[in-house]
Amino acid sequence: MPIAADIDVMPARRKMSVGELADRVGITPANLAVLKNSRAKAVRFATPAALCEVLECQPGDLLHWQAQDTTSK
Repeated sequence: MPIAADIDVMPARRKMSVGELADRVGITPANLAVLKNSRAKAVRFATPAALCEVLECQPGDLLHWQAQDTTSK
């Protein structure tokens, strides 16, 4: 997946647990883990907006693009 999540970095900087972040954002810890591990296939704009509000950051602090390896092995 070319879009990767760095969701664990910002809560660590804020000394906030994953459980507290999930609670304050209004999602389950399991759904936060799906986002954190870049396994989500779709994300509503409201979710990163809520994450940014709680973490006082920008979307680019949580997500980044990385090129996919296109070489065949």
